[in-house]
Amino acid sequence: MRNQNLVALAQNIRENIVNCIGSLGVGHIGGCLSIADLLAVLYGKHLKYDATNPQMEGRDRLVCSKGHAGPAIYAVLAEVGFFPKEVLETLNQGGTTLPSHCDMNKTPGVDMTAGSLGQGFSCAVGVALGSRLRKDGATVYAIIGDGESQEGQIWEAAMYAGHAKLDNIIAFTDYNKMQLDNYISAINELSPLDKKWEAFGWKVWVIDGNDVDAIDNAITEAKAYEGKPKMIIMNTVKGKGVSYVENALVGSHSMSITPEMRAQGIKEIRGE
Repeated sequence: MRNQNLVALAQNIRENIVNCIGSLGVGHIGGCLSIADLLAVLYGKHLKYDATNPQMEGRDRLVCSKGHAGPAIYAVLAEVGFFPKEVLETLNQGGTTLPSHCDMNKTPGVDMTAGSLGQGFSCAVGVALGSRLRKDGATVYAIIGDGESQEGQIWEAAMYAGHAKLDNIIAFTDYNKMQLDNYISAINELSPLDKKWEAFGWKVWVIDGNDVDAIDNAITEAKAYEGKPKMIIMNTVKGKGVSYVENALVGSHSMSITPEMRAQGIKEIRGE
């Protein structure tokens, strides 16, 4: 895809997110909207997958360790054809295949169950190690949150990946500077985040995480870099693309969405 198509794909993903969470009336919308551009670049250009064959051998894996962003993953999976978009309106309802947090046993296209913060990233490192042992040529992508990065398990996994020189894993930090109930800096400061990852043996990029060109360029460079695991720190806006979510700041971690807010969000995303 050309990058203008990636911008359009990110717009569609955001619209799907608002529809998905809006159908339930409540959800983790802030951290879903902030990674829409990343998901557009991954699924629109870089990720090796087959929506008609979710278990394709040798496919790339995506692990969304910040599992509460499940609706963002569902939004892109529906957009690229893993299941019909109508399914998005069953989010977290009885009998759904789309639980609040990602579940690999329920949702086509989800490669790892997540939700207990830190555990998904450890699994991603394990998947990368397994892929290297199998020599299947897969790249493992992992998305972690900045609040999640306060978990010790993140750094245990980071330390092992650096030790093992797992250069088939590319991780992303959604660095929107906010967590559930306050700013990162008020609870447990991460800065300087890039230096921490470098100290654990990772090659690091710091980019604008809501710019598809910056994301595309960083992933291209990371895929070509050998000898170390790769971390792309994405400076993002929590709730990017919908004004009332952006303006809610830390209140956007999980918020109620009325039918009127749902309609307003769609109009803003479409530029109407």
